Amino acid sequence: VQLQASGGGLVQAGDSLRLSCAASGRTFSTYAMGWFRQAPGKEREFVARINRSGGATYYGDSVKGRFTISRDNAKSTLYLQMSSLKPEDTAVYYCAADPTYISGNYHSPGRYAYWGQGTQVTVSS
Repeated sequence: VQLQASGGGLVQAGDSLRLSCAASGRTFSTYAMGWFRQAPGKEREFVARINRSGGATYYGDSVKGRFTISRDNAKSTLYLQMSSLKPEDTAVYYCAADPTYISGNYHSPGRYAYWGQGTQVTVSS
């Protein structure tokens, strides 16, 4: 599967932004999907994950209650709705696909076999 993230930009603290990740190739609904982010000089951080049907979601502690992950399998697209953005949310955001059916360890980048190219989100104070 090929992944293309988009929707990043420069916003002010408190603003909202929606990221999209368009998938092509193998059937999108066969993958659990995740969002990660990486700020300069920091490790890649788990943001959110959604299961194949969209019925189960998981969030990193730093974004819980502010971000919402969703997917539209008919459009082969993953979304990340970000609200109440903070300067510490500034990072490159990556979408990723997990082809496995193994439970647990969702936070690890190693679980995800396919990655998009990333989209920059910058939040000014």
